[in-house]
Amino acid sequence: MDDADLPRLAANHVPLSPISFLLRAARIYPGRVAVIHGQRRTTYAQMAERSRRLASALRQAGIAPGDVVAIMAPNTPEMLEAHYGVPMAGAVLLTLNIRLDTAAIGFILRHSGAKLLLVDREFTRTARGAVPEGMTVIDIADSEAPDGEVLGATEYEAFLAGGDPAAPVRMPEDEWEAIGLSYTSGTTGNPKGVVTHHRGAYLNATANALAFNLTPRSVYLWTLPMFHCNGWTYTWAVTLQGGTHVCLRRVEPGAIFAAIAGHGVTHMCAAPVVLTMLIHAPDAVKRPLPGPVAIATGGAAPPSPVIAGMEAMGFAVTHLYGLTECYGPATICLWQPGLEEMPLAEKSAFMARQGVNHPMLEEAAVIDPASMAPVPADGRTLGEVMLRGNTVMKGYLRNPEANAQAFAGGWFHTGDLGVMHPDGYIEVKDRAKDIVISGGENISTLEVEEVLYAHPAIMEAAVVAAPDPKWGEVPHAFVTPRPGAEPPTEAEVIAWCRARLAHFKCPKRVSFGPLPKTSTGKIQKFELRGRLQGV
Repeated sequence: MDDADLPRLAANHVPLSPISFLLRAARIYPGRVAVIHGQRRTTYAQMAERSRRLASALRQAGIAPGDVVAIMAPNTPEMLEAHYGVPMAGAVLLTLNIRLDTAAIGFILRHSGAKLLLVDREFTRTARGAVPEGMTVIDIADSEAPDGEVLGATEYEAFLAGGDPAAPVRMPEDEWEAIGLSYTSGTTGNPKGVVTHHRGAYLNATANALAFNLTPRSVYLWTLPMFHCNGWTYTWAVTLQGGTHVCLRRVEPGAIFAAIAGHGVTHMCAAPVVLTMLIHAPDAVKRPLPGPVAIATGGAAPPSPVIAGMEAMGFAVTHLYGLTECYGPATICLWQPGLEEMPLAEKSAFMARQGVNHPMLEEAAVIDPASMAPVPADGRTLGEVMLRGNTVMKGYLRNPEANAQAFAGGWFHTGDLGVMHPDGYIEVKDRAKDIVISGGENISTLEVEEVLYAHPAIMEAAVVAAPDPKWGEVPHAFVTPRPGAEPPTEAEVIAWCRARLAHFKCPKRVSFGPLPKTSTGKIQKFELRGRLQGV
């Protein structure tokens, strides 16, 4: 078809941006409570006004389109406003991990070239030695936290007061423009800066709203850090549907159960470690759920006993899989007919799979990295999980070598090893760097951990490779006993595994105690491997 006389026009082509979600919600639901934080209540009309003020104030402070604006804050209204106000100014939002130390924050601020920092006063002591000379700093004094040290010359509310609520919103001229910058954990060196664009943020948020059944009646509890992949883009997805954001500054079982009961929470997201925390919370802080609560989990593979434990408490679990490089969720373990009729153990095992591609991701596949051909869908043949589509990052900031490796062969390489089941569902078996190769045999640490989590006296477990003079590597288990239970012995744990696994897959040694974790709840296996050096 000759369409030379059918050009793109303002009437039929608008660059996609999640900024539009807030403008829409403020128009349709101006009086709807958008944000709950302690005693604070903010309507969508007020949230839009505050975000416009922030954008205006940033421009007055010299922030130009394409500049990077950083924020270091927990799950607060200010953090949520930054997800709109910063891109409304045409700037790129850099969300900083609040658990990082001064050196790491300093590296990120310098590498990103950030021009301005919004910092919650709880974290000004960490930020003080990290701020490059000449950077503008705005302090956030949260009503739900003790006042901390002053670092900047201006406080956030005063900064907003100087902004114009009627200032025009800058929408992107091109939806490929960067909207966000997030840094990976950097467990093997300096972290990499993941650059995301307006189009991907719009599409991934829309996919979340669709896949998680968000509606204008939804009440979403912020247990997932907003700094992590922009809260898996739920910062924008909940607003798209006009739902209510319930902010939670600290993730504690008592506060979570209280918020669910007090605000009628319907949806939340959390890493599996938070699910484990809720399952094993003291009875004194647990409360009956006021209604169905949908909880999406990811960031690490949830063992099926954890899924079963949450379902038994009345939570409806959805398993997501993804990475910072794909805006958070990239696959979802979608419901299938007959799932409710399955026995709980069988149902939980199915739900522990990583599933199929997320609605707005073009394709998720398991591919042989040597031949770049898909592996057989037999549930056994290992390959690398690879992705392609509009919800994959622009790339790593100032890192062409890493980009070449990540996008080799026309796919994004996740570094995760998995299998493709005959029904088309992906199951991740391990990180490529975490697989244990013992006597030439590949051992999935996730498979061993699944068995460990099923032990009635074990709350958490992680398995890593330990050096072995005969086999090269053997599995070593680190476990945290369940509170209130009689701690098992090393011999008992090994015997439990040997009764359920091929013997070569069983841990040869077991260590007991708390497990090191990232701020997003992932167990830091690199630290556990470090403990075994020389063992």
